[in-house]
Amino acid sequence: MEQLTDLKAILHSKRANIYYLEKCRVMQKDGRVLYLTEAKNENQYWNIPIANTTCLLLGTGTSITQAAMRMLAQAGVLVGFCGGGGTPLLMATEIEWLSPQSEYRPTEYVQGWMNFWFDEQKRLAAAKQFQTARIQFMHTVWSKDRDLMDAGFNSHDEYISSVLNNTRAKIEQAQKVSKLFQIEADLTKRLYKIAASRTKHGDFVRARESVDTANAFLNHGNYLAYGLAATTLWVLGIPHGFAVMHGKTRRGALVFDVADLIKDTLVLPWSFICAKEGATEQEFRQQCLQAFTDHKALNFMFKQVKIIALQHHENKGEAP
Repeated sequence: MEQLTDLKAILHSKRANIYYLEKCRVMQKDGRVLYLTEAKNENQYWNIPIANTTCLLLGTGTSITQAAMRMLAQAGVLVGFCGGGGTPLLMATEIEWLSPQSEYRPTEYVQGWMNFWFDEQKRLAAAKQFQTARIQFMHTVWSKDRDLMDAGFNSHDEYISSVLNNTRAKIEQAQKVSKLFQIEADLTKRLYKIAASRTKHGDFVRARESVDTANAFLNHGNYLAYGLAATTLWVLGIPHGFAVMHGKTRRGALVFDVADLIKDTLVLPWSFICAKEGATEQEFRQQCLQAFTDHKALNFMFKQVKIIALQHHENKGEAP
């Protein structure tokens, strides 16, 4: 039990690391979780600091041992299987999450979520809260991140400010979730145009199967955001199927709802900026993860999900 406590000493909302691994073997050795890469002349071992890791994405050419999975579960690390580059392969399954089962989690959050979820109007109100928080996060980050502002992503810019304010007003007036979807789609299209214009990308069409760099980076960055969202929901004990916007046909849709809080603010601009600068996939991933850390993206997700869950629950306890 002492080892178990030590591995969970750092709250998930404060953990620093997300790992994406490919072409390696993950194993347990001497009480640590390592991944092994096979070089031409020698094999190399690299340590994974599991107590400070939120989720582990396993891409193509990976394998993992039962002993390693046991330690990852003890540390509360979410493990996911995905295609190359952190995104699904064509005709492959979407990312599959393995949730640790070896601990107790709070019940007040899922109980609070269930108190409102079966009421259509309360679900709509929760969806509006998510969308409003998303706009506010974008406004805040794009008004203080010097790198993004220098690249043209500045919420004080007259056009960007107008787009965000108009979207916020439309969200408040929306009477159906379907209308919120339309508003969200319209905002994202405008943001793509802004990003393409500010980075001189030329004509841009969002296509998940496209091979151009910006689209590939968007796919990759979005799945990193899904990892954070899945971690948030698992820690708070809220099943992924109880979405407020997505979810008509997708079982894990609440992951998409929560990931939307940060995707357009952080993943979208850096996808275009890194594509313009000719960054490698690894460089883009490092930049994305650094942006998540700098702007406390995981902490923000926890805060918003807790607010929505606890406002419908009598016991307003603290997050684990």
